[in-house]
Amino acid sequence: MLKAVILIGSAQKGTRFRPLSLEIPKPLFPIAGHPILYHLIESCAQLRELREILLIGCYQPNEALSRFIANVQQTFNISIRYLQEYASLGTGGGIYHFRDLIKSNVSDKDVFFVINGDICADLPLVEMLQFHRENVGDKGFTILGTEATEKQSTNYGCIAWDKETHEVKHYVEKPSTFVSTTINCGVYLFSKMIFQILSETYRNNQQIYNETSSSFPSYDVGFARENIRLEKDVLSKLGGTGQLYVFPMGNRFWTAIKNPSSVIYANRHYLAIYRMYHPERLAPQVNSNSPTIIGDVFIHPTACVAPTAVLGPNVSIGQDVTIGYGVRVRESIILGSCVLQDHCCVLYSIIAWNSTIGPWSRVEGTPNDPDPNRQFSKIEKDSLFHDGKLHPSITVIGNNVSIPGEVVVLNAIVLPHKELDSSSKNQIIL
Repeated sequence: MLKAVILIGSAQKGTRFRPLSLEIPKPLFPIAGHPILYHLIESCAQLRELREILLIGCYQPNEALSRFIANVQQTFNISIRYLQEYASLGTGGGIYHFRDLIKSNVSDKDVFFVINGDICADLPLVEMLQFHRENVGDKGFTILGTEATEKQSTNYGCIAWDKETHEVKHYVEKPSTFVSTTINCGVYLFSKMIFQILSETYRNNQQIYNETSSSFPSYDVGFARENIRLEKDVLSKLGGTGQLYVFPMGNRFWTAIKNPSSVIYANRHYLAIYRMYHPERLAPQVNSNSPTIIGDVFIHPTACVAPTAVLGPNVSIGQDVTIGYGVRVRESIILGSCVLQDHCCVLYSIIAWNSTIGPWSRVEGTPNDPDPNRQFSKIEKDSLFHDGKLHPSITVIGNNVSIPGEVVVLNAIVLPHKELDSSSKNQIIL
């Protein structure tokens, strides 16, 4: 029986994603019209043998998550369950904590996928499974890898591997010096043998923290000993043992979702994937009475768009959005129930739910795309501030924000429930 485990994290993670993650869990944030989790589950659904998907995280069960699971189960006809951790247990701790549920109905020869829930990609899961069965089998585990630049590779887990056998010779998580341009994509194929390694790691942690607790009695031993970092505590030890192999995904799209810039980048690529595999999801240029569509654009069926509006390229319009006459939107995401009044302009921005942009106003951000002149370049993980000033980036308008007419909002982050009364540039509006 083939299963997939998706690690969705906790509310304590993803602080760089705020204020977009203040309203809903980050994995439910919509990109190209669907939540991040939806795209990952859709990739998993390509596996014909897949029978169950387990979501592991530390989010409190809520209506949005329950409704999403119910809808996506019906869409893909796959059993999906959410398993809530009692505390944030790390990328390996949740797998170990729910080991009995993961191992249920899984034979010794079966494997299961583990996927980080904060990535967006054109995942080659079918090809990865085939590679594992033909080249790895009972010998060990497979990790999905992609290429990055030499400088950017140190921001990720680096994989040094044999190009002929695909065996991982050395794995280092976010090294201080260059190791390899092949990086960890956060997608793994494990057999039940992984639980033996996780059990050994747990026992080692237990011994360390028991010794620590004797010196520091107030230390939270019960939590710390089950917190397992899959990358540092497990993968780093498997490198060079003949148990870990890498499957390179080639030139397929992949990005980690860490900040708003990566969302706009992922939106562009998912829309391009729609064009190749799901053209029915993109808005067509119907006739002269419909809005002008440039490039790839997703428009929710419930959205109301004036015929003189110009949308695209790479725009996603959410549920119940209203877009007035003469509006221009480019490289942006407009979320549910927003109102873009006549002749406003939105460029390189994310407008969160229930917000209003006044007439003749301009909301604009600065793109932070990978360097097109450097092969395998990824989104730069720039700090929020540079020389004491807000770093120019994508403009983010939080939930339920009102922007009046005839103002300019440039390279700004506006927190939810605000009413602006003037223009703003390179500011965080609290």
